[in-house]
Amino acid sequence: MKQFLLLCVCCTQLVFSTFSQDKQTSGAMSSNNTSLQVATANGTVEGTLEKSGVRSFKGIPFAAPPIGDLRWKEPQPVKNWDGVRQTKQFGPRAMQAPIFGDMGFRSNGMSEDCLYLNVWTPAKNSNEKLPVLVYFYGGGFVAGDGSEARYDGESMAQKGMVALTVNYRLGVFGLLAYPELTQESPHHSSGNYGLMDQAAAIQWVKNNIAAFGGDPDKITIAGESAGSISVSAQMASPLAKNLIAGAIGESGSLLGALSAVSLSQGEQTGVQFAQTVGANSLADLRALHADSLLNASTKFGPFRFAMTVDGYFFPKEPLAIFQAGEQAHVPLLVGWNSEEMNYRMVMGNEQPTKENYEKAVNKLYGDSAAEVLKVYRANIDADVERVATELASDRFIAFSTWRWADLQAKTGGKPVYRYYYTRPRPAMTPAMGNATAGLAGGVQKGNTTNAPKAPLPKGAVHSAEIEYAMGNLPYNKVYAWTPDDYAVSKVMQAYFANFIKNGNPNSAGLPQWPATTSSNPVPVMQIDVHPKVVPSPFEQRYHLMEQYAGK
Repeated sequence: MKQFLLLCVCCTQLVFSTFSQDKQTSGAMSSNNTSLQVATANGTVEGTLEKSGVRSFKGIPFAAPPIGDLRWKEPQPVKNWDGVRQTKQFGPRAMQAPIFGDMGFRSNGMSEDCLYLNVWTPAKNSNEKLPVLVYFYGGGFVAGDGSEARYDGESMAQKGMVALTVNYRLGVFGLLAYPELTQESPHHSSGNYGLMDQAAAIQWVKNNIAAFGGDPDKITIAGESAGSISVSAQMASPLAKNLIAGAIGESGSLLGALSAVSLSQGEQTGVQFAQTVGANSLADLRALHADSLLNASTKFGPFRFAMTVDGYFFPKEPLAIFQAGEQAHVPLLVGWNSEEMNYRMVMGNEQPTKENYEKAVNKLYGDSAAEVLKVYRANIDADVERVATELASDRFIAFSTWRWADLQAKTGGKPVYRYYYTRPRPAMTPAMGNATAGLAGGVQKGNTTNAPKAPLPKGAVHSAEIEYAMGNLPYNKVYAWTPDDYAVSKVMQAYFANFIKNGNPNSAGLPQWPATTSSNPVPVMQIDVHPKVVPSPFEQRYHLMEQYAGK
């Protein structure tokens, strides 16, 4: 199943000693509404006043550049600076290959020196104590950036919160485990550097966000895909779980998608990679130029590097942590989309007939196929696309998201709010010309004769909800958004904003969204043009999936 997950993704720590505050941040932002300077623990930053009245601060370093001897080390504290640091453009994005077609970067190039975050605040002074949103981008832990317009925090800030996006190391830079790295680590661990970057960013927020008018005791972390998996990871880690007040997950958790492997397995992969580049030691690996390392890891297989159960960031298997109720006990808003993966991930290029579908399931499940076909049942040919889409989506990422919600409701001690997002994207704008929808939600432009093309979606594809939830439809010029799309976005963003403020998505004027609890496990909010609570149609499917995922 893990091999399937890795293939599907292609289609679509922190030194946890608290960063010292050498400078006090109380009263750090002037009560004068025109002030664009804020004193952080490391020095003063100056941002930009947007037309909306929101202040933005882009490219603030939250950890030292992870270069040279700091490559593959826990994020280290930022060095203090004198004077005023200009934070008016996004910092460099993490090293990554151009894997996905739906990422539009606004960052200042690409570099190993990538540990920057971005802040949008509506606060007029440092005494407002607004709720805080920290958003982690998706991209399979191999791509993505906090500068992507779909994650832009200005719209959320206009809803009465301080919003942040955060960069973290990716691929071989963020996940490499290696015996010598384990030996040199004070925690006898290696890997998980990107996750530790995220934890370091949360700690930075805890230490500094009051200066931007935020409440350090009201931090909600959120993300989509790998960002959602990251949220589940931070909830399981002692490095971060006590720093957060709430969590939002959009499509994915580490409880079945891109799951952590044993430290020894991660080290073995690291040794195999080192052999491909002729490196006989950690010194040899650190001597490689970043571009050479990126190119070599891309050829090796960027998705071969996984999170590790390292005994530090993860004291034990994350599943065991959630089963024992040792994760963060915070409210969780979590959900997934109706077409997370296309039916062809089950059917291949075969025609969607009942006979071909049953052959495909038999190939996937062998002796267990009959049981799977009872639950994922296609009675006639016309059922096949829908049922195969459900199976492909569940195997890819939907089941892992359900499992996270299910365990949090049982052992997390706080409400869980589940959604099922079903709004398909509209047609592309005429300006896109002969562009076609590509894999992973991207766009193929120009001559697409030889480009792989995804079938037209009939549901909400993986990542489709991001712009709606974050209020950022206007940034995406690819699709011809309709009044219905803006209506869906208004409702979804309101639910998210309410949850960030109160730990509860409900408010006057919105359809009531009941919590999922251990005694009431089935309701789900279906988000579309007419949002409504429906009985969960997933329980039988996902209890079956648990049999194949391990308990």
